[in-house]
Amino acid sequence: MIENIIGWSKELVIQRLLAITLLVVLFALCFKVVQFFIVPALWAAIIAYVTFPLYNFFHTTVKFSPDFSALIMTVVVSLFIGVPLVIGVFILKEEAVNLYSTLLHRLEAGYVDVPEKIKSLPIIGQQIQDFLEEINKDPKATLSELKQWIQSNISYGKVAIDAVFRNLSKLGMMVMTLYFFYRDGISLVNQVRQALRNIIGNSIDSYIDSVGATTQAVVYGIGLTALAQAILAGIGYAVADAPNPILLSLLTLVIAFIPFGTPFAWGGVSVWLISQGHTAEGVGLALWGTLVVSWVDNLIRPIVISGATKIPFIIIFIGVLGGLTAFGFVGLFIGPVVLAIGLAVWREWISQHKNELFAGMASNGDNSNDSNNANNSNNTNTINSEQC
Repeated sequence: MIENIIGWSKELVIQRLLAITLLVVLFALCFKVVQFFIVPALWAAIIAYVTFPLYNFFHTTVKFSPDFSALIMTVVVSLFIGVPLVIGVFILKEEAVNLYSTLLHRLEAGYVDVPEKIKSLPIIGQQIQDFLEEINKDPKATLSELKQWIQSNISYGKVAIDAVFRNLSKLGMMVMTLYFFYRDGISLVNQVRQALRNIIGNSIDSYIDSVGATTQAVVYGIGLTALAQAILAGIGYAVADAPNPILLSLLTLVIAFIPFGTPFAWGGVSVWLISQGHTAEGVGLALWGTLVVSWVDNLIRPIVISGATKIPFIIIFIGVLGGLTAFGFVGLFIGPVVLAIGLAVWREWISQHKNELFAGMASNGDNSNDSNNANNSNNTNTINSEQC
C-alpha cells in the first residue's frame, strides 16, 4: 500500500538507500583523507582572500601570467612568515643555550639565587628561600637529580619534536595550497558559489558577501592591532632595556592576536624588571603598556571590524574567543565568520517577515486601543448614570 501511495517500488527504495549509504561512506573516507590538511587549507584560504588584491595587481596591472603572479605572492607570503619565524627560533635557541649554561655553572658552584624581593614575598617567599638553600647545599646531588629528571622525561622532548615537525609540515602544506588558491581562486569561488546557489538559492550571494567582508575586516582588524601593539611594546622594551626586545616583540605579536592578551606580555616583562631591581624601568614599562599599548586594542579593533562589517563588536569578541576555544588559533578568524553568517541569516529572516511581525504588533495595538476606548465609554456611561 505504501509503495502505491509513494509510487516507489521496493527495488527503487533499496537502490536509493544503497546510494545514500555509499555517499555517506565516501564523504567519511574523504574527510579521513583530508583531515590533516583542513587547517592548512583554511589558513591558505584566509591569507589568499585577504591578499588577493595584490595578486590582481601583478596579474592584471603588471600583466604577469597567473602562474608567475601566484608564485610571486607565494614567495612574498613565505618570506613574510618565514623570516620572523627563523629569527625568533634562532634568538630563542641562543637564549636557551645561555640559560642552560648559566644555570649549569651556578649549580656546579653552589650559587643559585633570586632577588631579595622575591624571597620577601608573602606565603611563598620562605618556601623559595628553603628550596634554594636545599639546592645550594649539595650541588653534585642536585646535578645528579637534574640529569635523572631529564632522562626520565626525555619522552616529552620527543613529543615536542614531533609536534614541531607536524606543524612545520602543516606550514609547508599551507604554502603549497596557497599557490593554487591564488592561481585558481576565482574559479574555485565561482564553483562553490554555484553549488551553494543550487542548494540554498540566490540568497546565498548575500551570505557569501557577508563572509567575505567579515573575514577581511577581522583579519585586518586583528592583524593591524597585533602589529601596532607589538611595535609599541617593542619600543617600550627597548627603552626599558629589557633583554632581547626583538624576541619579546615577536612573542607580543603572537599574544596580541588574542583580544586583551597583550597586558600579559608587557605585564610579565614589567614584573620581571621590577624583580631584578629595575624598579623605574618596570614601572615605566607598565605605564607605557597601560596608557599607550592597551589603548590600541580599544581603538583599532572595534573601528576596523565593527565599522566595516556593521556587526556589533560584542559578537566579534565572542566569535574570536569562542572560535579560539573551539578550533584553535585558526578559530580567531573562523568564529567571527560563523557568527556573521548567523547574524546575516537572522537579519534576512527578520526583513522577510517584518510585515507579519509589525502587522501583529499593529493588530495588538489596535485591539488595545479598542479595549481602551471601550473602557472609556463604560466609564463615561457610569459617570452619567451617577449624575442622573
